[in-house]
Amino acid sequence: MAKKIPFNVVFASDEDVNFPASELNTHGPTVHGWRSTVDGSLTTHDIILRFQQPAKIYRIQLLAHQYLIPEKVELWLHYSPKSLPSTPSSQYFDFLGFVALADNANTNYKSRELQSVTVTPRRGTHLKLRLIGSQDNEYNRTGQISLLAVNVLGEDLDVGTSSNGNGNGNGEDHIGSEAPPLDTATGELALASICDDLLFSMYVEESIVKYIRELEQRKTLAVSSERFEYARKLKLCMTALRTAGERLGRYSLAKRQAVQQEDFTTAKLRKEQMEMYRASVLRQLQVQQLLESQGVQSSNDQSCEIYAGGKPSLPPAPSLQEVAHALAEAALSPKSITSQSQDDKSSTDGSLGQASNESVVAVPASSVPVPTVPSTLHATPTHTGGWRKSHDEIPQSPRLPSRHSSPMCSRQGSLRRRNKSVPRNSYEDYEERAIPTLRQECQGNALLEADPNRGRSRLNDRERRQAALPILVFGSELVEQFYSRQFQDREDGLMRLRNFLKELEVVEVASNEHAASPNKVARSAALLLHRAVRDAVYSVFSQATETVRVLFLEYVPGRVSPSEVARCVDRLLPELLAKSGDPSARLHTLAQHTILSIAACPEVAEQSLVAPALSRSVGSGTHQRLAMSRLQMLEQLVHTQGISTDKHSGLTCRALSECGCSGIHHPAEPVRKVAERILLLVYKINPRMVRKQLPPDDDITRRNLLYRQLFTEFDKLDLDRKQELLEASKYVGGHSSGDAATPPTDKPTTSSDASRLLKSKSGQGLGLAASSSNGYASCNGKQQYNEQLKRSMLSASNSRKGSASNSESTEDNTPKIHCPFCNWSCAGSDATQLDRHYWKACPFLTKCPQCSQVLEVAALNYHLTTECDAKESYVVCARCTESVHKQLYELHQMEDYCRELKTGSARCPLCHDDVHLPLDGGWKLHLLSAAGCPGNIRKKNPKKSN
Repeated sequence: MAKKIPFNVVFASDEDVNFPASELNTHGPTVHGWRSTVDGSLTTHDIILRFQQPAKIYRIQLLAHQYLIPEKVELWLHYSPKSLPSTPSSQYFDFLGFVALADNANTNYKSRELQSVTVTPRRGTHLKLRLIGSQDNEYNRTGQISLLAVNVLGEDLDVGTSSNGNGNGNGEDHIGSEAPPLDTATGELALASICDDLLFSMYVEESIVKYIRELEQRKTLAVSSERFEYARKLKLCMTALRTAGERLGRYSLAKRQAVQQEDFTTAKLRKEQMEMYRASVLRQLQVQQLLESQGVQSSNDQSCEIYAGGKPSLPPAPSLQEVAHALAEAALSPKSITSQSQDDKSSTDGSLGQASNESVVAVPASSVPVPTVPSTLHATPTHTGGWRKSHDEIPQSPRLPSRHSSPMCSRQGSLRRRNKSVPRNSYEDYEERAIPTLRQECQGNALLEADPNRGRSRLNDRERRQAALPILVFGSELVEQFYSRQFQDREDGLMRLRNFLKELEVVEVASNEHAASPNKVARSAALLLHRAVRDAVYSVFSQATETVRVLFLEYVPGRVSPSEVARCVDRLLPELLAKSGDPSARLHTLAQHTILSIAACPEVAEQSLVAPALSRSVGSGTHQRLAMSRLQMLEQLVHTQGISTDKHSGLTCRALSECGCSGIHHPAEPVRKVAERILLLVYKINPRMVRKQLPPDDDITRRNLLYRQLFTEFDKLDLDRKQELLEASKYVGGHSSGDAATPPTDKPTTSSDASRLLKSKSGQGLGLAASSSNGYASCNGKQQYNEQLKRSMLSASNSRKGSASNSESTEDNTPKIHCPFCNWSCAGSDATQLDRHYWKACPFLTKCPQCSQVLEVAALNYHLTTECDAKESYVVCARCTESVHKQLYELHQMEDYCRELKTGSARCPLCHDDVHLPLDGGWKLHLLSAAGCPGNIRKKNPKKSN
């Protein structure tokens, strides 16, 4: 595996005196890096690195400066075996490529760019970096460039391999057949140690890096010996040590800056701070025990409390003031106190008083030496406060340290700096400021205990104007919590507002003698919630949505006027709709639930305030998540509130069908699926409206898979509706034909036999069912299908009821067989008689000329083109909608009866005449009248009453 190749800089074309090229030899947080001379005349700068021994190169890493950035860096490699002399004149470098660096303007010149270049494995002994040009910016007016660090990753060459080279001394000695070692999990270059990466070694303190290297070696041995619990502890320990090492790296950088500014008091405090924090980290993580310097320890193979819950917690870092007090207490040991008190007898103002007044550490030469301070700090409690306890005795949380774990709980003073002329650096500000997310830190607790409102920002004039009404209703304290920069304050404000709306908490407002009206309370709450629902913190957004639900479901009903309710919905609904389109599942799910809760409010439902915003057309450019959320909420509203006839409700058949038709054209399949479900819900109520929004149901349209699936579902709904009407009509006819006490059991044989005999090959019921689902039924009056079908079924049931009553009056209880089409009847219960009637005599039926199947005359055209065995030979005439044989199609169009079909009519396939009102008794009148169909070879026979 690849590792860091050590090197030395042997040549640099130029360098700044304060930033020499030798800085590139080492890595660490305090490394300056190399810089070119100021106002130099060179535009190209060369730096040559010599590896300590020949190596095979896999990757080169470069870390650029924040603003002293070259335009590009060229990489050149030279290889010379040890058997050949290597001088600058004899070196020949092979060009590997170049790296272009960004101008860093998008980060405001505050971040550093790290470039990692993976090269083909090559042998090399020297690496030349050629830096060309400089990128001008407001911080670099002199054309100076810099390079902070260089890292070379590869493998050392064996002695035999390096000495058996061909001796040409160029970079062509690469191993083309070998590939760099890759990590099987990530696909990246496999490193022998994480410490070899430049991103790690430049920001982690050097002593911690050494510990991590040792722990990595122990982990490899633990895995090989199958000590997996020990290996898990080592992995967690290395992760925690990296975090602590980065903090120590910042401390060392701050110490170096203090030394440069000659602020030696701060430098001393920083040094002690690093030692104290390093010792506490190593002790809490049990690093010495994990290293097993005394041999294998069985306790490492057992679970312990520190590593039981995943990543172990780190001890809190001591601040500079804690370090100063610790040094003062260490200096004031009992021996020094005795000698100091004897000296104070002859002095009016003791030096101890002066030191304490100035808060400056002044340790006499005879006091306890500095190196013993860390061991003294963890001894028994001293006489000056007794606050020192071992960090191991106090359980700590990794994010929220205990407020009693620091002496700052009892002290609120700040450390005075001896050298006041030197400005404070950013590292001191970072260490001593109160971080908002860790307000329970020691110093933050002391400040907040002294003044609870100290951590809360005051409202400016603009915010006071915006929140004038909420301040008047709820008071400035609650409103300041909503405008606070700390998310805990915003959560507390939402909880207080929710309790107020639940009437569990009374907000005292000094400026109001009387309570505000419900309208003002709702308007003020909406103003505050409008700000809260836009919060980027999920916990705040969750509290805001809960408060919105309480507002509309508990406070608004029966209190707030309809106009004020509409104003609140108009303010909150757009923000919640925007959140419903968030890619995060927990955000858009919570937003959808909140919108549906608002729609469930009675006052909101009466005014139809939510549905119109959801039923707007969905454009093809609408984000998938937003479109899907809108359609899902609209579908839920249809289930809960139903389809309305009010044109302003947003839940009318027209609005829903338009929204659904726009949704089925969305490019995302999940959106189309939800839109199809909405169209099916509307189709159950108003099929005509849905089909009006869609293309005509013909063969060309059904070639589209989307429309084919949709029209197939429509056909299923039509068939289900027809079967329900048929069953209802049979039930009514059965009850009317028999006695009141006798159940309607006289016609099951007839209906079952008819369905058995006339069942088509595609599984549909009969010709009437088939004709309702054919492609040209929409041209033959299918758009009036629902209204006319019900009337025709009722008329057929009435006619059967009359005939049944007449026959029963003459023949009391004699069983009879009835034809459901032509009202033919026959005494007896033999089912074969009805079959013979269907096969030969019923004028309502006919035989297919191709397959001889018995079916309704009205369904013959549909059968020939879709169900018959010879359906491939038939086509539908575009003019008269009849089924015509392909070979006779041209002759058919020249016939006189091939004419345009009238609206609301059907074409009889036997006589080619128009049948008016085909779904309202037209076919019965045409086929069963006295004259009958001229082309029907079956004539209506008189009823057989034998």
